[in-house]
Amino acid sequence: MSADNKLIIFDTTLRDGEQSPGASMTQEEKLRIAKALERMRVDVIEAGFAIASQGDFESVKAVADTIKDSRVCSLARAVDADIDRAGEALQNANAARIHTFLATSPIHMEYKLRLSPDQVVEQAVRAVKRARNLCDDVEFSCEDAGRSELDFLCRVIEAAIAAGASTINIPDTVGYAVPQQYGDTIRQLIERIPNSDQAIFSVHCHNDLGLAVANSLAAVTQGARQVECTINGLGERAGNASLEEIVMAVRTRSDFFNIETNINTLEIVPASRLVSSITGFPVQPNKAIVGANAFAHESGIHQDGVIKYRETYEIMKAEDVGWNANRMVLGKHSGRNAFRARLDELGINLKSEQELNAAFHRFKELADKKHEIFDEDIQALVSDTQQATENEQYSLVSLSVCSQTGETPNASVVLNIGGEEQRSESPGAGPVDATFKAIERIVNSGTSLELYNVSAITSGTDSQGEVTVRLEKGGRIVNGHGADIDIVTASAKAYLNALNLLSVEHRKAHPQTAGV
Repeated sequence: MSADNKLIIFDTTLRDGEQSPGASMTQEEKLRIAKALERMRVDVIEAGFAIASQGDFESVKAVADTIKDSRVCSLARAVDADIDRAGEALQNANAARIHTFLATSPIHMEYKLRLSPDQVVEQAVRAVKRARNLCDDVEFSCEDAGRSELDFLCRVIEAAIAAGASTINIPDTVGYAVPQQYGDTIRQLIERIPNSDQAIFSVHCHNDLGLAVANSLAAVTQGARQVECTINGLGERAGNASLEEIVMAVRTRSDFFNIETNINTLEIVPASRLVSSITGFPVQPNKAIVGANAFAHESGIHQDGVIKYRETYEIMKAEDVGWNANRMVLGKHSGRNAFRARLDELGINLKSEQELNAAFHRFKELADKKHEIFDEDIQALVSDTQQATENEQYSLVSLSVCSQTGETPNASVVLNIGGEEQRSESPGAGPVDATFKAIERIVNSGTSLELYNVSAITSGTDSQGEVTVRLEKGGRIVNGHGADIDIVTASAKAYLNALNLLSVEHRKAHPQTAGV
């Protein structure tokens, strides 16, 4: 595949995706997602923002130390401390990239940076050179490029390429662009910058107007050869361009785009479900490619056409993106070795025998209740196990709920708090409401419930329910999630998980990086 017809897929789920309110991930969760991206053959994995916190540094380092087949990247502002910290985190990577950025729009230069255009060019050059001394692959981003003056963009990009940047990113920071205009900007930059042939032009689009994928693809038609995107379109505000939509668009319409990616599309649905499970952000049923209804046909006319000849109403095969693939079924007769082997195949490496034993115990408990256990069930129970071992201030000992027609539901809970059992009960509008109120009578958290969502992990009435609970306290937002065949129990687990996350001090607030 030549450089002209190869599209580089740069995944920023672990960095920009994590900036979604409540989407913070632990180091182990980031490693699981990174391994899924590696199996998908993503070209570049942006593992985080190394300077943001010690936790972010350690996560970037862990991904860099582990991943071998994808390039691992860390974000860094165009300042020495950020760049040095990124280089330190990436020093053991098989292939590394430092991604440094600086605002280039008049409004950002004047009011945020308080720098003149000349000073911005000088700082960009200095940052790229410093990064280039630490890493042989440097990307430079023009933050708020969509509102930057074209002449100045040409000037700063030319200087950044001359300083050693091999990738130039043109982000649509606030999701303001429209496809024709954005594509034309990319075309003009490539045509007008004398040394543009010495760098790959990249795009990073936000979805505020629902145009992130359209803008990215418009840029590709005009010469961009890297797209920055996330699994499920995860990201702050309305999210980023969706990796699965970008990849399948260029694959399905290869006649129009005449480019290819390295992506193993069979891993798309498994990666989507993993990210959804870890972050607690469910995938809407009508989401393109990975939504439950993406390949479903209700219309009789459509059904008849698909039966006679699939291509009448389907432009892709569901199997090509991983639907009904990689679904090894385990059951109650499956042994510990089979369970461990499936964890290995899913890229799940538990830290200790104790954690493996705990996960296997949960697997056996689930197998007694559910005849067939699929990969999605395993991902959920591993997440539950890791949550229980990492954030154990509050844990559920027992739950009893009474709910019948014409009567007020009532819940009785026993919690373990710091090794001490406490009991409470409460009525409520429904069994879940009663459960949450009973928990609150013990913990008195002072939180506000912002979101409650239930989804089925697999099909069938014996499916585990996965519950997401979003809590807010003092401006801090977390997503808790829990899974169980009993929805009320799953709800209690999710609520306690959110409370545990709020109690963990290492959850950090990122410096403002919305533009890249």
